[in-house]
Amino acid sequence: MHPKIFVGIAIGVFAVIIGVITISGETIINEISQRGLSPQQDIQEIKPVKVELEEISLLDIDQRTATIELQIKATNPNPRSIIVPFLKYQLYGDDTRLAIGEIGQRPEGMVAGSNYFTLLSNNPTILKDKITIQNTGSNPELWTSLQKGETKWRVTGEVFFNLSSMTSGGENSVSFELRP
Repeated sequence: MHPKIFVGIAIGVFAVIIGVITISGETIINEISQRGLSPQQDIQEIKPVKVELEEISLLDIDQRTATIELQIKATNPNPRSIIVPFLKYQLYGDDTRLAIGEIGQRPEGMVAGSNYFTLLSNNPTILKDKITIQNTGSNPELWTSLQKGETKWRVTGEVFFNLSSMTSGGENSVSFELRP
């Protein structure tokens, strides 16, 4: 047989494979369109994370310092898992800002490791942070309230989340204000 025949057969098989892939792709797009969604909406529609205050605990207090544990419950209402790279917050006691902090870490530059939280569908995850505050003496009423366990707590902040990879779905965020 002549070598040109083999080349012709190979090109014909390749053309048939390309044609099958093209027809299959159009069929999938048509099925998604019939459901009323564009391909981009089907992939990137994401519901916001639900954030609730689980608990604020005063772990230790003396005349100079107080150690507080903050627990925030994050729930994913989406059918797919999402990731939460970080949550930033401000902790208030009796309307005095006591601390500003982050749970997790904002990715910067080249991501060296996966330092984020994965939230599975409808499976709450508790995000925790320990905070140490100093008694400066400038607000004795607040320190007395802390010692007596009568502090009125409030937490404000923002949680950042996206689909199951750092690049898909874009970065989303939800602001929150929580009280016990």
